Amino acid sequence: MSIRQYRPRGNNRNGISGKQNFLLYLLLAIAIGTQIAYPLIHDEKLRIDTLLVVYFGAATMLLHSLLSYGFRYFISFLAITFVFALGVEYLGVKTGWPFGTYSYDASLGFAILGVPLVVPFAWIMMAHPILIAARKTFPNWVFLAGGFGLMAWDLFLDPQMVAAHRWTWGASGPHVPFQPEIPISNTAGWLFAGMGLMAILNLLLPKERRKVGANAVVPEITLLWTLFAGIVGNIFFFHRSGVALIGGLVFGLFLLPYLFAIFIGRPDSSQRN
Repeated sequence: MSIRQYRPRGNNRNGISGKQNFLLYLLLAIAIGTQIAYPLIHDEKLRIDTLLVVYFGAATMLLHSLLSYGFRYFISFLAITFVFALGVEYLGVKTGWPFGTYSYDASLGFAILGVPLVVPFAWIMMAHPILIAARKTFPNWVFLAGGFGLMAWDLFLDPQMVAAHRWTWGASGPHVPFQPEIPISNTAGWLFAGMGLMAILNLLLPKERRKVGANAVVPEITLLWTLFAGIVGNIFFFHRSGVALIGGLVFGLFLLPYLFAIFIGRPDSSQRN
């Protein structure tokens, strides 16, 4: 008679091939590398780098979704997030709802219905890791936790893009603390739009990963890097310590429960999703 150590079926992963793993981490390294280069370059190089940050970041998350959750998740996530982001951004540009009155600059490149193509891919870049974290930490409140995560990320994103003149706001009034150029309506808009997207994704996307699939390390690195880069970049390169403070506190509030769950909440690291 033998005693076997019990491991939940959903956590028993054999991993992906070496080539797949190399490609996944290569894309992640390029995505992070383009972000590191961002405060060090100017003019046309900066414009191109801005686009590369998003496209390589989105490609990393899409590849991870495919290798970890399978084709159904990948194609559904891509289609839902792209259409939702394009639709809500089109509504925002045309009506000012739900974010407030704003307009995109032509430097962001090719646009669909007045929305630069790169914008929906920015949603894709962050929606995947945030959905994973929200499902892990608050499985009964994924829409709320995920919406909060997207809103928190935007506290880093918007000041950086407005300062670079990638988009401009046309309304004055109440604003985000330490961000006088950005109306508070934008933060509220991100929260409610993010909640809507996360509710749809959580309802329609598979929750179980492939038995042979990528682990969650790449999304985890992405979230940790977002927090680290947002704080360090704003303090030492953009000289906006207030943005670092507010963004760091709010995004950290979203990320801390997830870090607790993956590093402390489980005694055996091999059981990580």
